[in-house]
Amino acid sequence: MGNEIPMYRDEKKTYDFERIEALIEEKGGMAKTGDILALGIDYRRLLSFLDEGKLKRIKNGYYGLADDDDEEKLIATMFKDGILTMASGLFYQGYLKMRPSSWSIAVSKNVSKSRFKLSYPVITPYYCEESAMSFGVEIKNVGGQMMKVYTKDRLACEVLKYEDKISRDDFKEGLLNYIKDESKNVEKLMEFAAKRKVTNKVRQVIGVWL
Repeated sequence: MGNEIPMYRDEKKTYDFERIEALIEEKGGMAKTGDILALGIDYRRLLSFLDEGKLKRIKNGYYGLADDDDEEKLIATMFKDGILTMASGLFYQGYLKMRPSSWSIAVSKNVSKSRFKLSYPVITPYYCEESAMSFGVEIKNVGGQMMKVYTKDRLACEVLKYEDKISRDDFKEGLLNYIKDESKNVEKLMEFAAKRKVTNKVRQVIGVWL
């Protein structure tokens, strides 16, 4: 104890920020207030980093690095129980050229709605019965993290089911690319269509091209 070299005030502040930075990286892009304070960092110091623009408040009780714009890593970390759907799913299946500004995520209808009250990133939740989230799902790399995404055939059904909740451009681009995709599985498409109660829409919109 007696041999420890005391730090100057600025050195201690830099050291504290470096520890918070390492914690946030370790936690996948955000850290809880409690985890930061557990490092022995004073809450007033945490607030000072916010005021100085070094940290940003992602939601109540969660903080990230202000200069970290890696939304993908953040989404995959925050919504491990969710499934990318609609335009977000279409993008990660290679059917859209541009990643949508809002993240469409299918989640259980039983989860807390407060999870989606974020200033950043922008989330559009799709509340589902848990049984509806148990099929037509695969895992993809999203920002270096593994995250669930609806399969191509399942996505075609979701886009038709919620046609009024997706832009016309994304709707057309996504479905046209699905139709042209030689890896699509028509048998699975019709199986999922029956489960999602969109069989007639699939036949009317996609069927003529199959």
